[in-house]
Parts: sequence; structure tokens; C-alpha cells
Amino acid sequence: MSIYWNERVKNLSPYVPGEQPRDRKFIKLNTNENPYPPSPKVMAAISNTIAAEKAQAPGARLRLYPDPACTELREAIAVRYHVRPEQVFAGNGSDEVLAFAFAAFFNSDTDDSNTALPVLFPDITYSFYPVYANLWDVPFRTIPLAEDFSINIEDYKTACGGMIVPNPNAPTGLALPLNSILAAAEYQKNSNHVLIVDEAYIAFANTPGVESAVPYINDNPNLLTVHTLSKSASLAGLRVGFAIGNKDLIEGLCRIRDSFNSYTLDRLALAGAAAAVSDASYYDNINGKVIATRDRVSAALTARGFNVIPSSANFVFIRFPAKTGAEAFAALREKGILVRHFNKPRIADYLRVSIGTDAEMDSFLEACEEIEGSY
Repeated sequence: MSIYWNERVKNLSPYVPGEQPRDRKFIKLNTNENPYPPSPKVMAAISNTIAAEKAQAPGARLRLYPDPACTELREAIAVRYHVRPEQVFAGNGSDEVLAFAFAAFFNSDTDDSNTALPVLFPDITYSFYPVYANLWDVPFRTIPLAEDFSINIEDYKTACGGMIVPNPNAPTGLALPLNSILAAAEYQKNSNHVLIVDEAYIAFANTPGVESAVPYINDNPNLLTVHTLSKSASLAGLRVGFAIGNKDLIEGLCRIRDSFNSYTLDRLALAGAAAAVSDASYYDNINGKVIATRDRVSAALTARGFNVIPSSANFVFIRFPAKTGAEAFAALREKGILVRHFNKPRIADYLRVSIGTDAEMDSFLEACEEIEGSY
């Protein structure tokens, strides 16, 4: 540790992102990127923005800051989700939005000890949540998943300082029905605390009863849904996320943003993101392909004796019949296929596998069969 680090930095355990290889060609199934290209309207919007820049004096617009309020993007999101622009917040990926939300809505240990109750989230979930909590000195308590990795919402009906749950969950892919989400929102509302629903993968959910909570924000002023364009909109490289909720929640996020960095999205990202959220039919089509491939791969793996957790996301969580998670991860990597392995209690023998194209997943299935056959 550096002698120049403060205590906050010394005590952090930063999030570790999935590998982004540069020196070897892999079938990349490790970071839940969409295997299909973004909407042609996205590329056109970005190209038009560049063309408009060229039509003026060189750098005439790039020397100016972009719109800090992200007005056109928020208006496009409002139309797409049938809400008002003042109910939408846009940021530099959903990770930034989530970080702002932890700072805005959850009390820290540095506050009055009577108000700093722990925030609740699952013990097996998106591993950025404890990072955010530690960054902002927010006390938290993890609630164990059930034996089958499902979330029991009744376990969260206890004294706390708020709650965050991904729906579907990651890395398991399991989703909660909408009625469970609304029950959690009602419980938190009665104690004046916020429920954050991380809907990064909701576009891939085709399980009956599993729906976005966005239509219910007006009935639940404490309900904030968080979204990303990285997965369902094929725009992981653009870095755009957003939140939808009561205007008072949005104002809280704005206060944190404007105490940190008022200009979180650049002109090209704003143009491309607005075009993406306006082309729902294109994305419904490609995400439908991802769902079909996921279900096909899940069935094939199950038939081969793999333990496959039922997924509502664009990935599957699997366990090889005769190899540990570390062994399977290494064997797949040797064959040029990257997946994600979490060396953590209860899930060390599982792998999270992003859904690629049909051709990529056929190669994955073939590799799995060869690896298992090597025993």
C-alpha cells in the first residue's frame, strides 16, 4: 500500500471486471455483451452528429460542453417508458447511476447512528454493490439466497436502511415476479426507505410474472429502477445508463452528480443512446434471438448432465458434471473460450456463460463435450 493513500482507499476492495483480451482471439462469453450489433439508427445518429460538427468550423461544438441535463436522451427514454422526463436520470453507464444512488439514498456510518441501518442485498449478486457500500461508508447486510439460489422477498422484511435487488439477479440469472418486487417496495415505503431495482437484464426475461417495475413508480415514490444500454441495446462501448423513478429521487441523483461531475455523457453518446431507446422493435428482435439461443443452450447442457440454473438473463449459470469451476474455466480458456468464474463460497464450481451467436454457442457446446469427455 502506498504511504500516500488515505484510509478510505486502503480499505477498498475494488470491483474486478471481466477480462478484455487484446493479444489473442477468443470467443468472448465472459462479460454479458450482446452478440448482435446495435440498431442502424444508432450508427446513423452518431454519424449525423459527426457530420454536423464537420459542417461547422472545425471543433465549433466540441469545444463546448454537452448538455448536462441530457435533455433529448431523457425525453426519448420518457417516451419509450411512458413516464415524464423529470422522472428520468441519465449517467455514464448504470454503474455510475448505481454509485450515485448509494450516495444519495443510503445513510452512512458517518451519519447519526440511529439512522445508519444496514442496506440489504443478496449474498450472491452483482459484486459492485458491496464496493459502492464500502466506498460511501454505507453499512450493509447480505441476505443468503435459498438453496436453489432464489431470492425470498420475505427475508428482506426486516429493519434496514433500504434495499437493492437486481431483477434478474446476477450471476444466477434467476428473476423475481413483479408482485414480489412490489411487496418489497411497499415494505420499504412504510419505513421511508428506497428500493432500488437493478433491471440490467430485464429485456431478456420471458418468465411468466417477471416484468419491469417501471409502470409502478407513480404508486411507489420510493421505487427506483436502474437500466443500462450495455446489454439489451448492444452498446457496452458507449457507456450509457439511466434510472427511472419519482422526480424527488431523480433530483437526489442530480445533486450527487452535480457534486461530482455535471457532464457525464458526451455528445456522441447522447445522440447514439437517444436513437437506441427509440428503436424498440429492432432490439425486441435481436434480444428475442438471444432468448431463443439461451433456451436452446440450456436444454442442451441439461441433457448432457450439467446443472443449469433457469435463466431470465442473457447468460446461463452452469456447473460441469465432473470438473470443478476452476478446472472448467481453465479448460475452456485453453480452447479459446472466455467465461466468468467467481471463486466465492457456494458458487466456486459454477461458471457464468454469456449468450453469444448461435455459431459461438455451438462452439461452446462442442468444447464442453470435449472437456467432459476428457475424464
